[in-house]
Order: sequence, then structure tokens, then C-alpha cells
Amino acid sequence: MNFDRRAFLRRSLHTALGGVGLYTALGNLRVLAAAAQPRGGGSDYRALVCVFLFGGNDSINTVMPWSAGQYNDYRSSRQQLIASGGLAFEQAQIQAQSLNALANGLPGDGGSYGLHPALSGLRGLFNQGKAAIVANVGTLLYPVTRPQYQAGTVPVPPQLFSHSDQSVFWQTSRPDDANANGWGGRVADLLYEQNPGVIPMAISLAGNNPFQRGAITSSYGMSAGGIDAMSYLGGGPESWVIGANANDVAAYEALIAEGAQAHLLERAFADTNRRAIAAYEIVRGALAGQALPVTPFPNTSLGGQLAMVARLMKARQALGMRRQVFFCSVGNYDTHSYQVDQQEANLGELSEALVAFHAATEELGLGDAVTSFTASDFGRSLGINGDGTDHGWGGHHFVIGNAVQGQRFYGTMPSLRASNNPDDTGYGQIIPTTAVDQYAATLARWLGVADTDIADIFPSLVNFSASDLGFMG
Repeated sequence: MNFDRRAFLRRSLHTALGGVGLYTALGNLRVLAAAAQPRGGGSDYRALVCVFLFGGNDSINTVMPWSAGQYNDYRSSRQQLIASGGLAFEQAQIQAQSLNALANGLPGDGGSYGLHPALSGLRGLFNQGKAAIVANVGTLLYPVTRPQYQAGTVPVPPQLFSHSDQSVFWQTSRPDDANANGWGGRVADLLYEQNPGVIPMAISLAGNNPFQRGAITSSYGMSAGGIDAMSYLGGGPESWVIGANANDVAAYEALIAEGAQAHLLERAFADTNRRAIAAYEIVRGALAGQALPVTPFPNTSLGGQLAMVARLMKARQALGMRRQVFFCSVGNYDTHSYQVDQQEANLGELSEALVAFHAATEELGLGDAVTSFTASDFGRSLGINGDGTDHGWGGHHFVIGNAVQGQRFYGTMPSLRASNNPDDTGYGQIIPTTAVDQYAATLARWLGVADTDIADIFPSLVNFSASDLGFMG
């Protein structure tokens, strides 16, 4: 039997549409029926790109004060200068990396701030008005003060300071529900009908994640190197494409054909495989038809992930995409020790990759249509333990893109006092004053979620005074 991969693609799409309707039997996954005729894309395009920093970034040494009062508090908490064995940068070092915030976007504490020296590229974007800082964000159910936290009179998220729990709660924005779908997935569910794309609008460059898990939509996984073909033929990932073993291809096609399975789980497995093969063809063809962006990317893990995101965005019209949500990630942010060198390398990678990616979006004419943002398990402790820091709670984050109301601080910068600190739990963790819900809802609204639907995605948002932080245009 000769294998015709184009005929198989057509049959796969036809049976996916005709055999199971709009959703699969298990998981309600999005049908890729639009793949047969790419459409849409146009100028009505927007995308969010989440860059998750696994381990918990020390934002106290990411965004640092250099004005006298705030600097003295910072230095006393970080105990002594780096040169003397502590974690405090010199005041002049921070001032040299000063953030020139606009008059209507100054930090609320009246201080002057600079970035870690490794973030010079992000500093440039901030000072150009293409990036903003959202201060002291964390997982919250309600606003909570130090006395309330210490007395236990206001509910707080469970398992605070736990990597596994807090990274999930950041991605789901539902610390009240350990099994909740991700807020990126819930956004995709609501924008499902508005997006005629031929693949899911949620694409991960960093494996499975809670952030993109939805009720009726699924995420689509890729690597920085592209999309891998299925390797079920034993002759390498491309063997089914080039027909190296046509008999095996034909046998596998027969196994996953619609109606060939008796059991519900077998049918679901076969359906997923048909979709995966069809999607592979579609994405591979779309990427092959596009020249690489001219913008150079750093040869790092995050640089490679964001370079592939840029390639996919360039192919958006061939894929028929109008709305997309991407997930990228890097690790190594759990700096209990050797923080000075480790954080310098981490933040250098972050800055170089995000700056290159922003330049690529402008090259593609998408500077106003793409917004990148950082997220992390939590911030880190105010005090230090030797040459590192412990798990914290609130932390500062970057939002990048031409649609961002940049060159501004949003939220409230916390006190960095070593003692009698109203923003400290009492154990060195900074209590967040901005909820993940507020941060995420502002991004979701910009992507196109209607105000009437925001509360459905973020049910705890009603507990906070502002549902939109104002950092998106």
C-alpha cells in the first residue's frame, strides 16, 4: 500500500470533524478542522507571552532603590555590600542603572530605583516607554496586612513559600482550588470562537504547564527547535513523512482510523494521534514557508524559545491565528546560595532574550500587538542566609511591549526595613499588595476578554479594589 500523507491529512481532518463533532470524547479538545484552508490572521492580532522564572526570583536585588532613605533600608536588610560578603549592591552601582520613570508613574514611596546591572537591556526598554514594572505581586485571596497575617484573621493561599504549590497558583490564579485550570487556558476557552486558527491558540515552548490548561481548549507543545514528528515507526522522527516504511505507516493509519477502536479510551487516543499528525503537517508547512526573522537571538535556552515564538508569529496568517497565548520558562532561580553569580547569569539571559524578542516583534510589525510578561513562584526573603536568600512571597515583575503604558511603576513598592517593617510577615517574606488576579486580569482584558467575563476567569478579583492596574493601553 502506498502512503499518501496529504490524503491522510485530509482524511484525518474530515474524520475529526465528522466523527466527534466539535469536541473529543475525553478532554473536550479543540478540533483542528480549520486546517484545511488557512484563513484569518490579518491585522486583528494580539498575543501574550508568559516567561516563567521557576525557583522564585529575588526581586529585591532585581529592582533596587538608590535614593538615600530607601537605600539605607535595603542595605541594612541585605546586611552588607557584596564585596564584604553580603548581598547589597553599592549605591552608585544602582544609580548607574537608574529607571527614569515618568512623573505619573513614579514609585509610590517617593524613592528612586535602578535595575540589576545584568538587566541593562530591559532598563533601556523601560526608559524608552516600552516596559513597565508591576510591584509586589503575589498569590492572594484577599488583601492582607501584617497584623491580619500574624493573627490569622484573613485567609491566605495554602502552602505559602512552597515551590510546587505557589508556581501552580501563579499559573492558575486560583489558590482556592488546587485543581483549577490555568488562567491562560480559561482565557483561551473564552476567546475560542473568536480565533479561527488551525492549531490551539495556546502554545508552549516549555512542556506541559497548568497555565495553559483549559476546559474546552488544549495547549500545543513545541520545542525551541520546532515541532517533532511522531517516532512510532522506529526509523526516526521523519520516517513517516518521507515514507521510509510505508507498510508500517499504513498499519498505524489503520489502527488510528475512525471507527477502528472499540473502547472509549482507545478512540480518544486515536483521535489525539490523528490530530497530532495533522497539526504537525500544518505547522511544519507554515514554518517552512517563512524566512527566519532577521533579528538575532542569544544562544540560550530562553533565547531559543522566544526565537521560535517569533517564527510562529511570523507564520500567524498561514496558521490563521488572531489571538495567541505562549508559555516559555527558565529555571535556576532558587538562589539559596551563590546568589550573586547565579542571579547575574539568570537576569542576563532574561534581559538579552526579552530585548531580542521585542526587537523581533517590531521587525514583524507586531510591536503593538505582542505583550510579554514575567511570572515566578514567589519573591525571596528580605534578609539573607549566607550568600543566598530564602523563599518569599511578593515580587516585582516586568511587562514589555509597545501597547504597555511604559516607563512607569504600578502597584506599591514595599518597605525594605530590616525591623518593624509593616510589609514583612515577621519572618522576612514581603506581603504582596498586588494580587496575581489583578495582574492577570489586566493582561486578559487587553487580549480581548470582555469585562463581563473577567469575573468568571478571576472569581477572587471582586475582593480587590482595582480589577485593572492600568499598565495596558
